[in-house]
Amino acid sequence: MTGKPRSLVVAGDSTAATYAADEAPQAGWGQALPVFLRPHLAVRNTAWPGASTKSFLDGGRGAAALDLLRPSDVLLVSFGHNDGKAFDPARYAPADTDYQHNLRLLVDGAQRRGARPVLVTSVERRVFDERGRAGTSHGPYPAAMLEVAATTGASAVDLARISRAHWDRLGPERTAREVFLWLPPGASPNHPEGVRDDTHFTGSGAVVVARMLVSALHRLGVLSDEDVRGLDQEVEATATEVVWPERRPAAALGAG
Repeated sequence: MTGKPRSLVVAGDSTAATYAADEAPQAGWGQALPVFLRPHLAVRNTAWPGASTKSFLDGGRGAAALDLLRPSDVLLVSFGHNDGKAFDPARYAPADTDYQHNLRLLVDGAQRRGARPVLVTSVERRVFDERGRAGTSHGPYPAAMLEVAATTGASAVDLARISRAHWDRLGPERTAREVFLWLPPGASPNHPEGVRDDTHFTGSGAVVVARMLVSALHRLGVLSDEDVRGLDQEVEATATEVVWPERRPAAALGAG
């Protein structure tokens, strides 16, 4: 370990982003990562709601994320929720062409800076079939990302697979109640009319996903025993450690 703390820089979309206090209890998994990390590891979250690989790079956020990296840092790259939106040319990145190209740009940028890129497939939405089995929602994008990891030497966490298996164990009702942003009217002053969101998370749900990811990074050797903490704690205890800042920390980094 060098004298300066090592950083985890997060590049991604709304599921990874850090939300402000007036958006609570909505939270992204990047916002919850510090719950499971020792103080010497800083999390620098550049993820932005609505971003695809294309809009993230075109808007300058990709360059801003790469500029934060120092040797031995880790770049977590997680996109796919928005790249498939063909109706929006500002974000659309076909899986086997532009999406993979954009991922390679981020991987190469990290590697040239002496940092370690880790490609993280998109966490699954709350999708269940008529039998109550968890399904997939990202089409070809997870496989396309894993292919980039295999051809570039980047590490990879298949969070789509890991989260789908967890949703399957919980079932549709518990998944809504314990993970996703499902709030009845009056439950939150920031969402007075209530909300049923099958993509985004509460603070407790972000902790669930962050635990999955940190556990996988630990198994890969990206994080050491000295880097992680609290992976065996209950969600109810760890969720109280999620912090909502006064404003989104990534707000000034770029346009998309």
